[in-house]
Amino acid sequence: MFNQNGLSLDQAPPISVVFRFFFSGALFGILAGILILIFGTSIFDAHTTQAVILTHTLTLGVMLSFMFAALFQMLPVIAGVKLTSPVQKANWLQYPFTIGVITLLLAFQTSLSWLYGLASLFLGGSIFYIVAVMLKNLFELVHHSASSKGMVIALLALAVVVILALYMTATLSGTINGTYFSQMKEGHYSFGLFGWITLLIISISFQVIEMFYVTPSYPKVVSYYLPTVLFSLLVVTFIVGLFIPATWIITDILLAILLSSYALLTLKRLTQKKRPLSDATVWFWRIGLTSLIVSMFLMIITLFTTISLLQTASYLFFTFFALSIVFAMFYKIIPFLTWFHLNSQGYFTAPMMHEVIHPKTANKHLYIHLATLVTFLLSTFLTPFIYFAGLLTILSFGWMSYQIIHAWKLYRHTQETGEKFEMKIAEG
Repeated sequence: MFNQNGLSLDQAPPISVVFRFFFSGALFGILAGILILIFGTSIFDAHTTQAVILTHTLTLGVMLSFMFAALFQMLPVIAGVKLTSPVQKANWLQYPFTIGVITLLLAFQTSLSWLYGLASLFLGGSIFYIVAVMLKNLFELVHHSASSKGMVIALLALAVVVILALYMTATLSGTINGTYFSQMKEGHYSFGLFGWITLLIISISFQVIEMFYVTPSYPKVVSYYLPTVLFSLLVVTFIVGLFIPATWIITDILLAILLSSYALLTLKRLTQKKRPLSDATVWFWRIGLTSLIVSMFLMIITLFTTISLLQTASYLFFTFFALSIVFAMFYKIIPFLTWFHLNSQGYFTAPMMHEVIHPKTANKHLYIHLATLVTFLLSTFLTPFIYFAGLLTILSFGWMSYQIIHAWKLYRHTQETGEKFEMKIAEG
């Protein structure tokens, strides 16, 4: 698994760095569930303030926190990058980032201009800081893998997302007149969903699908060129779209074809895995990839119709695509890190991975996740189901929070009471 790539304790970030970003993301997930209970089905109308608040709670608070955790852990593992002073860097990122997210949500709710300014300062500063640090280390690599190249492109896309967001918050606060607001908004969403979230997942999958599940490698034409093609497509369309907004229709169709092809290829790779068992993480990947295909299919249809229900369903399936992959990675990373750090410190009583989070525990979360998807879809027809969806969202992220706390307490308990190997040198 990870140690096949020669990961050592010196290269890995302290376990607390990864755990706390996961925990922060889970808490924002619980907040998202509470907001769903408060806002009800108004979240399905993309033009409402409630939808904007929930979207940023999920994309910024949940997804970005989880992805920062994954990047801190994955950079040394699959890119060979060692971040110096990881705790200090995590501090410089996490505290202003968390304040920035909360401030932005309040700004959306109250429309106070100074809150937009404060959110821009905290979010822009913290995200630009970590993007610059990570890109600097990645650019210094002599040899790049497909995954490390993809990470570079995904981080560049994140920088574009933040620049466009700053333009929008400056407009909303009244600092500038926002002549190109609608074009910047289109670019912000497109770079955020396709250039950042999707590209990062794709880039990491090139290595972890083969590594975790022992599958054949992706074709080089896919792993080396797909991220570049996707990013180039977004950049060209964004520039042309400033003058010809209809250009995004063609790009959306091309994106849907490319991403659906990637999802089908990855699903095929999972059928070719050499490990016979299918644990919950495999099914999280399958649910996520299938959701991506459905979302892209619906997105194409909505380009030619005005049925709001289909657009809502497209957004829902895209959200479940991203969350499903995050959950799949979570159930691989947390048990491994707990075992790896304790084992590397010499504790022969270190719990095995299945003792940190038992496979049956992950299965239960899988069922909760599926039930959440079903209740969200039902709530588009029957309004009261939205409250079940909100409660299940709270349960889903609460379940994750408990697993993080449990793993951390197990880690600390082993450090306090565990026995270590001792090297004895014979005298003589």
